[in-house]
Amino acid sequence: MNKSNIMSKDLEHAKQVLLIEATGLTKLSESLDKSLTNAISVIQNITGRVIVTGMGKSGHVAKKIAATLASTGKPSFFIHPGEASHGDIGMINKDDAVLALSNSGETPELKDIISYTRRFKIPLICITSQSKSTIATVSDVNLILPLAEEACFIGLAPTTSTTMMMAYGDVLAVVLMKRQGFTSEDFKLRHPGGQLGQNLLKVSEIMHTGDTLPFALETDPMTEVLAKMTEKNFGCIGIINKNSGLLGIITDGDLRRHMTKGILNLTAADIMNSQVKTIRPHALASEALKIMNDEKITGIFVLEEQKIMGLLHVHDCLRAGIA
Repeated sequence: MNKSNIMSKDLEHAKQVLLIEATGLTKLSESLDKSLTNAISVIQNITGRVIVTGMGKSGHVAKKIAATLASTGKPSFFIHPGEASHGDIGMINKDDAVLALSNSGETPELKDIISYTRRFKIPLICITSQSKSTIATVSDVNLILPLAEEACFIGLAPTTSTTMMMAYGDVLAVVLMKRQGFTSEDFKLRHPGGQLGQNLLKVSEIMHTGDTLPFALETDPMTEVLAKMTEKNFGCIGIINKNSGLLGIITDGDLRRHMTKGILNLTAADIMNSQVKTIRPHALASEALKIMNDEKITGIFVLEEQKIMGLLHVHDCLRAGIA
């Protein structure tokens, strides 16, 4: 078999895997019922954490679900069933809820955690594909996965079933976020690092303020304006009136365009561009960067109710990792 035929077969099999898993997700969507609402209510109403647990592939999915819940407003962590039986079960408190994942519903390693929740009346939610299994029989809320073909061609490796479990975890987290009015600011508090955290930085967090800002009066001669621009080194200067109201801006580009017009004999008002782009301090810095890129400018003044609050330069965004 040549390389072309091998590639063709690989692509065919790959598409089949995705179609089978997509079918499973469609079935999951169609199977949702009041149990989902009940599970979300349990998670929302507890004052403690959501303890997510599972064994094998279900355990790996459980770790991701715990991480998603924690980053979207609900304190949560993963407990390994084996470690739970050797002391970690003491990490589960009466104010918590347990979310247990078991496709078969008969995972023996979950026995001790299940017994612990029943003994101390800790809410137990399960995700399983077997409605009459042991775990479904004893749980407070059952989230039942629909019967679906595994994408593995021998039908043994957990594929579609784990995809549906992962999706169910996302459903719990996102619907809970919606219920609780979770915002991008809430997300930033829990995710300050990485590109996501940087993209949620506000203008006020990285803008220049106070004496560092470049300003000149509209009546100032250009000799003074040039000196102030050179001193502040922003490549622009805000032109204000006696009441500190922003009237316009002069950029390096404006200087080049007026270089042949006896610029040193003019005032700031003669040179300035009155069409000033501004932004609010609480806007996202990524929004400010987009404006600067779209308008082909390197700086943007920050205003709040017509009061000048600061200046953001494109280099500030780049230094903060905003792209």
